[in-house]
Amino acid sequence: MDWIDDFPGAAELPVLTVSELNRMARRALESQLPLLWVEGEVSNFTRAASGHWYFSLKDANAQVRCVMFRGRNQFADFTPANGDHIELRALPSLYEARGEFQLGAESIRRAGAGRLYEAFLKLKAKLEVEGLFDPLRKRALPRFPRCLGIVTSPQAAALHDVLTALARRMPGLPVILYPTPVQGAGAGAQIAAAIRTAAARAECDVLLVCRGGGSLEDLWAFNDEAVARAIAASPMPVVSGVGHETDFTLADFAADLRAPTPTAAAELASPLRAELLQQLGHLARQLQRHLARRQQTEMQRLDYLARRLVHPAEQLRRRHIDLHQLAQRLGRASATRLTTEQLRIARLSQRLVTPLHAIRREQQRLDALGARAGRAVEGSYGRRQLDLARLASSLSHLNPESVLARGYSIVQLENSTVVQDAATLGAGDTVGIRFRRGRARARVESTRED
Repeated sequence: MDWIDDFPGAAELPVLTVSELNRMARRALESQLPLLWVEGEVSNFTRAASGHWYFSLKDANAQVRCVMFRGRNQFADFTPANGDHIELRALPSLYEARGEFQLGAESIRRAGAGRLYEAFLKLKAKLEVEGLFDPLRKRALPRFPRCLGIVTSPQAAALHDVLTALARRMPGLPVILYPTPVQGAGAGAQIAAAIRTAAARAECDVLLVCRGGGSLEDLWAFNDEAVARAIAASPMPVVSGVGHETDFTLADFAADLRAPTPTAAAELASPLRAELLQQLGHLARQLQRHLARRQQTEMQRLDYLARRLVHPAEQLRRRHIDLHQLAQRLGRASATRLTTEQLRIARLSQRLVTPLHAIRREQQRLDALGARAGRAVEGSYGRRQLDLARLASSLSHLNPESVLARGYSIVQLENSTVVQDAATLGAGDTVGIRFRRGRARARVESTRED
């Protein structure tokens, strides 16, 4: 080993532990190799108690250890088995504890599934743009189909499942099989041809297109464009029952109704005989009760009408009795009315008097009114005389003639103005003097004050 010591710089190289070396190798791998897809065959598959998957991925010339932890494999669509050809999306790394190169798997799929799925999505988008999957064009299934058509392989387990379900639900329902391969090369074209044959014959009301479960490759015939177009062009409603509940194909999207399994497709397309019999029994009981009630009602109505129905002779007798009663009532009413009117006439006769009596009565009344008027006039005349005497006495006291009779005289100016003050006169004025009897004319010589 002396030659190593002679190598330049050998003394400066660090001495690494195995753990440090493996850690450096792991980091170098993870930094240099990205997350990538690896294809190979599964071998030595083991599921640990922790839920992790440990297996090897190999091809004809090499193999690599792989691990897929529980947090990742719980999202896988399937559990791989030894011999399965798969594609693994993984990160290359190194298991430090044993220094083993391995792949840390992130996701898993069957080999070829990725390319097939991409083709599936591309074709689905194309047909969807054309309106082939439009929900508005979906048709409802007939409630009571007269015949069912089945497009599947005679050797397929799906046919047995469908016939078993139909025998359980509706044993008498006719079934027509349109045989076709459901897997392998050219299967899609043959399935589309079988669908077109069923449409051309128009022998059934509903068409079932079905097969059992399988991988994406196994179900690929039902992703054929010709199959989807044939289903969409079918004049009768189509039920697709391909694979299991998690499997979806273009046939499912093009069909009028998708069933999760072939058995479910048969159940959706056929009525349940027991349920129909139960409904029929319920309707029969309802009809029986209705008829019983109607019969009872009509019987009661008939009894009522029978009681009202009377023999013509009896009706004539009853009418004769009614007429006799009405005649008696009319006679009594007439007699009563006559008596009433006679009494009324008697009362009016008592009130009626002759014109002479009326004149005499009015004359008496006029005499009484004249006497009352005479007494009233006499009383009023006496009162007026007393009033007049009283007024004459009062007036006589104010009469100038009475004053003149006592020796007084009235002095007046020429304009008939009565002189009340001597100061209003002047010497030489002419005045008139009125006495009780006669008048005199005088000239004033002088005046003085009292």
